[in-house]
Amino acid sequence: MFDAPRRTLLVATAGSAVAALAGCGFALRRPAKLSFSSIALTGFAPRSPLAEALRRQLLLQVRELPTPDKADVVLQALEDLREKSVVASTSAAQVREFQLRLKFHFRATTPSGFEWIPRVELLLTRDLSYTEVQALAKESEEAELYREMTADVVAQVLRRLAAIHV
Repeated sequence: MFDAPRRTLLVATAGSAVAALAGCGFALRRPAKLSFSSIALTGFAPRSPLAEALRRQLLLQVRELPTPDKADVVLQALEDLREKSVVASTSAAQVREFQLRLKFHFRATTPSGFEWIPRVELLLTRDLSYTEVQALAKESEEAELYREMTADVVAQVLRRLAAIHV
């Protein structure tokens, strides 16, 4: 089907494409490297999913202290809200679309009050279509969207914390 020079050209082209992709520098995103050794989390609700996800990621690099007086960094949650509002409905008042919001306000200080990171507001939104026929599936889709938004907020907070050089 292919003659020898053409086959050689195809193999050489494919080989150079593979070599170019291998040397392009692509790498998966790694968690931000933190320069401090201890942190205290304050202001979170007792069973906040965001606090738990943040705690899991932080404990991979630093230790969490129960009180802020001896920590290198104090992360204060000023607001941690999950909201759900109706965006679209039919003329018969049946809901067709929701908007999910995850709002997180925080700041990072030293125990003495020096502000490493001034007040930051993170707001993520996702749209969720809805039908009563698929109510159970939409409930699990909503939970998954909140998990993804939480992971995104945690990654953003970690990147901001990585900018702190103690």
